[in-house]
Amino acid sequence: MMNYAVPTKSPSNRAHWAAVAVLAMAALCPQQALAQMPARFYWKPLSGSNAVPLIVNSISGNTNPFDPAQTVTPGADFDATMAQAGYAHVFSLFDRSAMAAIILPMGRISGDVTVAGRSAGQSASGFGDPMLEFTWNILGPPAQKNIPDALRYQPGFSVDVLADLALPIGEYDSDQQLNIGQNRWYGRVGMPIVWQLGDWVPGRRTTLEFLPAVWFFGNNTDYVGQTLKTDPKFQLDAHVSRDFTERLWGSLDLTWYYGGKATINGVAGEKLNNLGVGLTLGYQVNDNLGLTFGYKSTVNDSAPGDLRMDAFMISVVYGWHPIIEGMRRLKSE
Repeated sequence: MMNYAVPTKSPSNRAHWAAVAVLAMAALCPQQALAQMPARFYWKPLSGSNAVPLIVNSISGNTNPFDPAQTVTPGADFDATMAQAGYAHVFSLFDRSAMAAIILPMGRISGDVTVAGRSAGQSASGFGDPMLEFTWNILGPPAQKNIPDALRYQPGFSVDVLADLALPIGEYDSDQQLNIGQNRWYGRVGMPIVWQLGDWVPGRRTTLEFLPAVWFFGNNTDYVGQTLKTDPKFQLDAHVSRDFTERLWGSLDLTWYYGGKATINGVAGEKLNNLGVGLTLGYQVNDNLGLTFGYKSTVNDSAPGDLRMDAFMISVVYGWHPIIEGMRRLKSE
């Protein structure tokens, strides 16, 4: 059995830490803001675990951060505040770990938009398109169904399949380009990969993580009286994460965007070929509550048509498991 212990912790406390803390650290992240998943999102906790996140972003750039297509508006300067709330549940499917989640974006965005050669200020606020997500592990250790499983767990080299789908019910004004909702179906398929390096002991864990994915977009047939089409967009997220202490961890983040060429009424724009880099710090306040702080920015963004984006993020995630909470109540009695 893996020794997750700190010498001062009892076995029950070690079990509590192993089963719940990982979920609280696995913050549901913004799908839209730079469309980048943070490190440790696809770590596997005990089946039956639940999490509720609240994520707040401050974002600026030349693209609408509520739109994962990342369509560039040359010369534009947008500012947005995005908050996202959601729910995630982990369960066992055919003896493999799976997760289902929903997240709802909301907030405001403002900036200058050029229409027919004329620039005008636009703004939007309200609720965006809810995003549904399903992941299922296909390679790696089996699902953690009980406390001994959680204590023995090591990811090794694990691979998941991923499917996201956004529901086009967010607030949308067809008279302007800048919107919170996107008035079209969109989603992605991908394969999250976690590669364990060295010991799997809190305070010493190191991982390499990758997420190759392809985004697909339906047509918006009422885009300021025109039809907006977007080609599929390939995206690769990569992270190197490391524990600094049992409760504090950090990661270096890299994202590559390619494709996603937009066409409006037959007039094609430019496809993306951009890099984004970031830093993330996570802190486990207690067995249930985790905090994450991050900064992400594009780097090859000097040309007018290049994607330019800067985002600061803070997240608060509350995670729990009925068995663990029951153990806590029995101990307190």
